[in-house]
Amino acid sequence: MSVLKPGADRERLIAILKRDALKVGQFTLASGRSSHYYIDGRRVTLGAEGALLIADGVLDVLADHPDVQAIGGLTMGADPIVGSALGRAPLRGRGDLRGFLVRKEAKTHGTGNLIEGPLEPGSVVAIVDDVATTGGSSLQAVAAVRARGCTVKVVIVVLDRLEGAAAAFANEGLSFQPLLTIRDLGVEPLARD
Repeated sequence: MSVLKPGADRERLIAILKRDALKVGQFTLASGRSSHYYIDGRRVTLGAEGALLIADGVLDVLADHPDVQAIGGLTMGADPIVGSALGRAPLRGRGDLRGFLVRKEAKTHGTGNLIEGPLEPGSVVAIVDDVATTGGSSLQAVAAVRARGCTVKVVIVVLDRLEGAAAAFANEGLSFQPLLTIRDLGVEPLARD
């Protein structure tokens, strides 16, 4: 079930995703599975209108989680979402919100950080990503912030492909809030093996 309620913003985000992010053909996903369609989320998260609509959607979800102190996720899917949400946060009464980014592996130089940004141990966080298939990228970010001593309150993605991410997050005791699902774009999800 998607989070965005019917209205102009929801319909506009669907139209932008269909126009700019949805590709039809044969693709290999990050999970290793093959698919007859691909969602290139950064073609929307890195556009001004898409970034605005997504930021507002993320902040709408966070309105139900006022204890969330920081948002972040695995680089690169989370990067533009974090930036756009932080840019809009003060306009929504969340000027205190902080961001962070989780590297795929720790730096081998400098401070050797795995997590970049002002994320303090004990923080309550939301994990964000552009697209969820099995949830692996977001779960990698969850593991990193939990190792830092933080509590993950909710995982928010722009689009759920409906291929197992919700179950994976439920198995970790995580609330999952996709702004939209692949069915909202008029595409049926792949059958799970």
